[in-house]
Amino acid sequence: MSVGVSPDLAAFLAAARDRVETALDTYLPRPPRAPAVLDASMRYSLLGGGKRFRPVLALAAADAVARGDEARVALALPAACALECIHTYSLIHDDLPAMDDDTLRRGRPTSHVVFGEGLAILAGDGLLTEAFALMAREPQGGGADLAARKLDAIAVLATAAGAIGMVGGQAIDLDGAGQVRHPDATAPPVFDAAALADMHARKTGALIRAAAEVGALMAGGSADEIAAVARYATHLGLAFQIVDDILDVEGEAATLGKTAGKDAAAHKPTYPALFGLERSRALAHEALDAALAALAAADLDRHLPALARWVVCRSS
Repeated sequence: MSVGVSPDLAAFLAAARDRVETALDTYLPRPPRAPAVLDASMRYSLLGGGKRFRPVLALAAADAVARGDEARVALALPAACALECIHTYSLIHDDLPAMDDDTLRRGRPTSHVVFGEGLAILAGDGLLTEAFALMAREPQGGGADLAARKLDAIAVLATAAGAIGMVGGQAIDLDGAGQVRHPDATAPPVFDAAALADMHARKTGALIRAAAEVGALMAGGSADEIAAVARYATHLGLAFQIVDDILDVEGEAATLGKTAGKDAAAHKPTYPALFGLERSRALAHEALDAALAALAAADLDRHLPALARWVVCRSS
């Protein structure tokens, strides 16, 4: 996360990532509670690097509404780790031969290449399920108020990850790429700007919005603060996806940590394919401006504005 990062944001990101890495290793069940082979496959993907953008965003949102109160920020750490478990599960499954059929992720061979397709599926299933077990279990104590926040956060994340969120977006993506069988002979959807925005709002944006929302929620943000953070993250998720699409065209595998050019090769609908690169860049900056405006209206800042600017400037 070096491009466009101020020293203050860099320090926050480094600390947040270290915190998440340590917690992930601690929270994941170890053998003999989990079979050793499943534990190895889950840890291979979960602890194998990555930007940790979603858990960092959750902690940044918690920090914003808590105004730096560390005790309140700490309440969001389990949810932040659950987000990374769900994101990693989605990557494992996305890389499978039946989906994107990719062999490189986070600079290493993908899970199914190393462990086989069956265990890769189970590793993803395990991470998804453990995410919600973690959120139900941690943080402990806190009384009825914290229990209610945990329940609300679980509902937010489950909705974002499920059929009307990320999984639904993946299904639309497969359908648009002609990878879905239609027994009733219906044709795949035609992607215009509205359909593309809807797909990415589900596939990528829903989990990014949920990351900010559960971070603010677990840190005890007010209803207005949580709503503002959610609006910010909705625009941020759009910017993130547009930049991802641009990097798939312009990036290199060594920098991205995954195979470049996969979307074009698979004839997938993307922002550059629909709008061209220059207009796509402009749309990313428009989304950034909208995200910053949402924060300003609620008098929230801390690290969230700088994090949004990094999203648009990043190279991986």
